Amino acid sequence: MFSFNSYAIIYKKGYQETDLVVSSVTTKMKGTTMTNYAARQLWDVADYVVPPEETNAVFVTTNAVITSNQVQGVCGEDVQFALCTTDKDCPKDVYVRSGNGIRNGSCNQETGSCFIYAWCPVENDTLPNKPLLGDAPRNFTLLIKNTIEFQKFGFTKRNILDRTDENFLHNCTYHRNDDMGKFCPIFELSQIVEDAGADWEDLALNGGVMGIFIAWDCDLDKSYTSCVPEYAFRRMDKSDSKLAKGYSFRYPIYFHEGDVQHRQLVKAYGIRFEVIVSGQAGKFSIVPVLLQVGSGIALLGIATVICDLMVMYVVKKRQYYKDNKYQLIQDEEALFPLDLPNDEDNAAANADERGALTSSKSRLYAE
Repeated sequence: MFSFNSYAIIYKKGYQETDLVVSSVTTKMKGTTMTNYAARQLWDVADYVVPPEETNAVFVTTNAVITSNQVQGVCGEDVQFALCTTDKDCPKDVYVRSGNGIRNGSCNQETGSCFIYAWCPVENDTLPNKPLLGDAPRNFTLLIKNTIEFQKFGFTKRNILDRTDENFLHNCTYHRNDDMGKFCPIFELSQIVEDAGADWEDLALNGGVMGIFIAWDCDLDKSYTSCVPEYAFRRMDKSDSKLAKGYSFRYPIYFHEGDVQHRQLVKAYGIRFEVIVSGQAGKFSIVPVLLQVGSGIALLGIATVICDLMVMYVVKKRQYYKDNKYQLIQDEEALFPLDLPNDEDNAAANADERGALTSSKSRLYAE
């Protein structure tokens, strides 16, 4: 039992009071590249980070299907969504499930699909065989600024450590096996994917979700500098899914030509990086020490009862233990403490008492 208490108090630090981490995260991307389209365009952070700011996350576009110069009007629906042979197959004002618009009641005999009210031309949702941004995003960098606090102890720290300077921050990149690189808050996207054991080609083409885990497990009985973050990476979505694989969403870019509103529809595929922070800090306090000692004493009593039950009801020689556990004491004096008088003696004693009482009453009346 002493060994158990020693394990709980010393090895498991049962002498410490603990607190969970409270955290805030901000991110910043860096990188510029050219698209793979025939009419090549330059894309920078403002183009491929959509939306510009998220809570504890950042999305980086790596591939896209772009439908340009759409205007609202009537056009033919994609054949796979609204097949028809007559106008009766196209009920008016009924939207096309999984399609692009609302049926207007007419069938396009040339294509065999319904006419719809929609943004025209409708999207050609065919995924390119090669990512829009090519291999360039491999070398894009992500700066993560993480501030943590253990409120119970009034302890605050950042993952940009005080031991580093501005020159280090401008030139470093994270490497888990480097003494200083493992504390750098700037990550190459390819390094994150590689450390997670994921496939960059698959992520760049179809999109996916990556988790960046920051753990703060701190012993505040030690120095301030000993409390440092540890990073880990994992792909969060299922990479071998047969249906609805990857990660994508659509967003529009609106503009006007004269009085007519136009838009460019972008279906963006990319990698969503989610930053997940966890941690716990401990510091010496007499209260948990007393609780551990008290629980140890209580366990001693329970252990005695359990051992007794095991010996009496489980082990093979339990009957021998039962026979010798209790010793029966027979003491005749204890069983019969007094020699009680017999019935004749009791009768004589009672008669004497009645005679004495009668004599006393006679003298009282004579007087």
